[in-house]
Amino acid sequence: MDRTSLRSVAVAGATALTLLITTAPAGATTATVTHDEQITWQGWSGTAWSTGTAAGTTGTAAGLTLATPVGTILYKDPHSSTRRTWAYGTWTSPLTQVGFSATELVTSWNADTPAGTWLQVELQGTYTTGTRTPWYVMGRWASGDGDIRRTSVDRQGDKTSSVYTDTFAINNPAAGVLLRAYQLRVTLYRDPASTVTPALRSVGAMSSNVPDRFTVAPSAGHIAWGTELAVPRYSQNIHAGQYPEYGGGGEAWCSPTSTEMVVEYWGRKPSPADTSWVDPGYADPTVDHAARMTYDWQYDGTGNWPFNTAYAASFLGLEAKVTRLHSLDEVEHFIAAGIPVVTSVSFLASELDGAGYGTAGHLMAVVGFTATGDVIANDPASPSDAAVRHVYRRDQFEQIWQRTRRTTASGGTGSGSGGVVYLIKPTEVAWPAVAGSTNW
Repeated sequence: MDRTSLRSVAVAGATALTLLITTAPAGATTATVTHDEQITWQGWSGTAWSTGTAAGTTGTAAGLTLATPVGTILYKDPHSSTRRTWAYGTWTSPLTQVGFSATELVTSWNADTPAGTWLQVELQGTYTTGTRTPWYVMGRWASGDGDIRRTSVDRQGDKTSSVYTDTFAINNPAAGVLLRAYQLRVTLYRDPASTVTPALRSVGAMSSNVPDRFTVAPSAGHIAWGTELAVPRYSQNIHAGQYPEYGGGGEAWCSPTSTEMVVEYWGRKPSPADTSWVDPGYADPTVDHAARMTYDWQYDGTGNWPFNTAYAASFLGLEAKVTRLHSLDEVEHFIAAGIPVVTSVSFLASELDGAGYGTAGHLMAVVGFTATGDVIANDPASPSDAAVRHVYRRDQFEQIWQRTRRTTASGGTGSGSGGVVYLIKPTEVAWPAVAGSTNW
């Protein structure tokens, strides 16, 4: 399995947040749901570039581009040992209040990086004490791998916070120092001899405070019962042993396999030229391609959350983000809007009837709900493409996705994702409108 949810989930108690659902389709049940977690998504695109500080970059409705570079740097790629000089410019967001005291933050971005370009996303947080974190690198990214090796950065932290691959986390929430505000800084790079520029279409962050919990209360549903989306079905397991240099081979590719299913649901996919490097004897070469193009050389895997959403958004007309959802009720709003949702889960084999395996971290796409509200999932941990469709009990699925703590097979304590999802859709398709929601 992909090691997607093997992260430090540092959380503290949060003030209960009430979400009033008022936009259910006709005939659906309208309910007030009280949550013990706080989640918000905040981002910049289009005219919002003008709210930040630009140095060598220009923001338009189409995106942020590198105009007149402010200088050059010599970058030594730690994963290829190549040295190369790059021209660069930056954009820094305004200081942004989270709106509550947060324990975690995950950035994500949508960008085009033609050959000879790449970008870096950084975060500086402000604690509730008023002091600030260092500038943390949240990702060095390009859609291809011909110029730099796409990578997260390890060993970043101070006495209060750390970065775990793609997640900023407070080390000890019980100490009372949490995240109050933050800034993002994006650096765009290009070959100094070229005028080709990366184009950042959006950047943002999901901030959250999800309390420690081994169990969650089941949601009521009735929003999208009896709805199933025609999402293509791909098995990661038929790729077992293929290209082990990308995170161990296909048996570990749950994240890019799930992402690729949703990308192709929207009518996009890698071209034959894109997949020409794949052994012609391998089935479903687009899955191999997705694994290569989401691979994080530092993490040594394909489960970096924002690298997966950035890959999805590299296809024309798609946008994507990493966030958390409060419940399966919220997932139902997406299904009702025609939008499948990729979920991060972890469980023992005994905790999910019909799965037949256990995992410390796994991704699967929720594609619908049965007439009685159970979850219809495209689970890539299946022996064949034909076997990918599964129906999982609603209460069991909600628990293995929403909890932040779980008991491991050895009797110890492991982490859970606390409701993490990839949201992927065309720009012309509207996000579901749910009153009170600020998390997408």
